[in-house]
Amino acid sequence: MTGTPQPTFNTLALDSGLLATPFRIQTNWHVITGAPSCGKTTLINLLAEAGFRIAPEGARLYLEQELAKGQTIEQVRSDIIHLQCCIKDKQLEIEHALPANEFILLDRAIPDCLAWYRVFGMNPNEFLQNCFHYRYASIFMLDRLPLAQNGLRFKDETLQSFTHEWHTRDYLALGYPIIRVPVMPPEERLSFVLQALTERGLIMR
Repeated sequence: MTGTPQPTFNTLALDSGLLATPFRIQTNWHVITGAPSCGKTTLINLLAEAGFRIAPEGARLYLEQELAKGQTIEQVRSDIIHLQCCIKDKQLEIEHALPANEFILLDRAIPDCLAWYRVFGMNPNEFLQNCFHYRYASIFMLDRLPLAQNGLRFKDETLQSFTHEWHTRDYLALGYPIIRVPVMPPEERLSFVLQALTERGLIMR
């Protein structure tokens, strides 16, 4: 379709020198992430309903804002380099507005943008240093579910596999242990995350 860019999937590694950058601020933020169609939005909504503060996903927020201005999804995607830069900037804006010491669940975080830069042939090292402004308290990586379309994202099995692999590799490269959330019904995933946070003394049940 005209105006719809195609993924190129580069596999550029993160710069080892930049990976030595010290984190500036330790936070009490907990990242919920994963590939497209991993059930992340469903889990985030359940966590919000349970009373936890949620920070919105920069990519979804940016896309919804542009669509609300009257643009079509094809128009938003027509300049993919600009789009990815805007999504990264929106995620940075969201995180810089949050209090570091407050318990917050993040619907994705700035390191997620690293894999998406690769998807469209961009260099993730261009903004790698931004990943060291804040250190997150924990990373929950959701295992993949069967694909579902919502009209906002590029979704296919190759992209799903690629982003899952690189989200995992990038967070590990940044020094984060990953808590893997297996495939199970949404309410069980909610219980799994709450139990993991409780066991680490991060919340009281």
